[in-house]
Amino acid sequence: MAQRARRSGGSGTAQRGKRRPRDNDGILPVLAKAVRDVETHAQRGRIDAAKFQAVALLVREERTRVKADTSVTDAQRDTELRRLDGIATILAQTAAREPSLFSLLDEDVEASDSALKLKREMQVAGGLAPDPEPERPRTPPTEVRSERQVVPQSVAAAQLANPFLAPDFGDATQRRPVERRLAGWELITPLLSSFENAVPGARSCMHLPEPTPSRLPSGLELMPHQARVVTAAAHGHRTYLLADEPGLGKTAQALLAAQAANAYPLLCVVPSVVKTNWAREVALWTPSRSVTVIHGSGETIDGFADIVVVNYEVLDRHVGWIASHGFRGMVVDEAHFIKNKKSQRSQHVLEIADRIRQRVPRPLMMALTGTPLINDIDDFRAIWQFLGWIEDKKPGPQLMTALEETGQTPVDRGFQAAARQAVIDLGIVRRRKVDVASDIPARRIADLPVELDLATTRSIRTAERELTLRLVQRYDAAVAARAERSDTIVEGIDHELVRRVARGELKDADRSSSGENVFALVRRIGRAKADLAADYAAQLARNAGKVVFFAKHIDVMDAASELLESRGIGYAAVRGDQTPGVRQRNIDAFVNDPNVTIVVCSLTAAGVGLNLQVASNVVLAELSWTNAEQTQAIDRVHRIGQTEPVTAWRIIAAQTIDAKIAELIDAKAGLAARALDSSDEEIASSADVQLEALVGMLTEALTDRQT
Repeated sequence: MAQRARRSGGSGTAQRGKRRPRDNDGILPVLAKAVRDVETHAQRGRIDAAKFQAVALLVREERTRVKADTSVTDAQRDTELRRLDGIATILAQTAAREPSLFSLLDEDVEASDSALKLKREMQVAGGLAPDPEPERPRTPPTEVRSERQVVPQSVAAAQLANPFLAPDFGDATQRRPVERRLAGWELITPLLSSFENAVPGARSCMHLPEPTPSRLPSGLELMPHQARVVTAAAHGHRTYLLADEPGLGKTAQALLAAQAANAYPLLCVVPSVVKTNWAREVALWTPSRSVTVIHGSGETIDGFADIVVVNYEVLDRHVGWIASHGFRGMVVDEAHFIKNKKSQRSQHVLEIADRIRQRVPRPLMMALTGTPLINDIDDFRAIWQFLGWIEDKKPGPQLMTALEETGQTPVDRGFQAAARQAVIDLGIVRRRKVDVASDIPARRIADLPVELDLATTRSIRTAERELTLRLVQRYDAAVAARAERSDTIVEGIDHELVRRVARGELKDADRSSSGENVFALVRRIGRAKADLAADYAAQLARNAGKVVFFAKHIDVMDAASELLESRGIGYAAVRGDQTPGVRQRNIDAFVNDPNVTIVVCSLTAAGVGLNLQVASNVVLAELSWTNAEQTQAIDRVHRIGQTEPVTAWRIIAAQTIDAKIAELIDAKAGLAARALDSSDEEIASSADVQLEALVGMLTEALTDRQT
């Protein structure tokens, strides 16, 4: 039995053992099935990065083994290498669709724990001895660092030289002891429920003081709602969930609040697409403060800077030195990015925040987001934990004291209202444009139905019918199985069973590429609309000035760009596969060059943080799966400084599932309205739009059958 080549390293290439006796299938069929699963995920817009990386690692190792294996003939070796090349080709094609995956193909990239676990599972399935389980480190979790960790030389010099690195407890405050009547109560669920079930008209913003004059650079002026936050920071308030609607100037508020609180050095964790813009905003609003931006391993950063800007994507390399650098304030921009507490980015952000609080009892902590609720009220958890309001499963000391001071427990009738107010008073700041910026023109969303060509419409309608038929067959099979087990006859439509069938279809769509699933179907519709959407954007640009064009998938952006180029229309592109410098040059060209009339943007790469108010028309070529993503895109244009009414044109493919998805997206907007704005409008279900779309298709089909 051939011995595997042994390799070691921290980049995910683990040691191999000997082959176990295996079946005739071996590892290649396992890899082929896994790469098809990865491809399916990418086609429907979801990235399975762990499985992608696990397949890439195994393909690389298997290629090395095959080339070195002297026990096989040249023909056998060529056959295996060709099969491996086919798998590698699918990986490359998938990465071309989702450029964020390219970094996982680098030989030096560190493998995630999830990828290594999947790799071991695939080795077992392919008849190989799995890599050994990594030993658990004995050091505390906050001290565990990957081999990618870096400490730039400038940072090391700053940490040796700066006196602010010593813990500072001079600003600590003491609260009087309070009777602990709530000991033993589970409080997180009631706290979240207090926002989900808020009474219409209840206050959704902490009390803010009247604004006092601020010393600003010449030519700049704060709006009153911005000045109130800065004044609150000057008066000593130190934690904020700044949840103003997009476009109300949260960046300026955060920078000036840090200046008022003297919260330097200040750490700003932001999406990569806006980190250059953050540096510009620092120079604009607080020009006396130095700023440095971390790129890659950070060789060029200034360790002595007052403000350090880092993007989520490289935070893992720098979390070690950042956590001990002595920051007195931390801002997390687009804070809904950390809503998944299991993600690496969330864990790094929460760890850094905890370490800052250990050194500075009252640091300035600010979470900035215009869309704090993406799918569910539970999205609040990670943000509250970052701010120190809650711990993992219980309120933090300050919130617990405030809850005790209400004199109530969760069984009391008034507890939820009092608890909600206690959280708001910790620092929730939520203002709507209609309330504080009446000079911003109105915004409207206009649906523009388009007719696809006859052949495409027929193809999509056929795919929808096949999907609906599959749902009906699954429903009928479940009904028949129930009748066989219990002789129960279902009269009418069992709506709970409908939802279970829809969930099963979504789960199967994750595992199989056979048949037309809802994700592939929506993507097909997006490609079919691409030219029509780009043509409409071109018409708008000729008649109404600059236009922002948003799409979700690269192939849709490519099609739009090709059409604009063929017509000689000046355009720029903002995409996820661009370097920050290229992206910023393209944004500047759109803003400043009169000949560049359209910017073709990725919903994910350009949907946050950018200021594109030079335009007043937005074309949404593809529908998002969340109202929040759609809102973020529109508010790149509808923001302070806009002088014209803003219209977002949603391109809807007539006679397809597109229209139903648009309705569901609009319905989901009610959740955030109730939780943060105390709206009395009806709250739609917080379940995923994908699920609701399938439920609607199946329910309609069953209803038609009964009539």
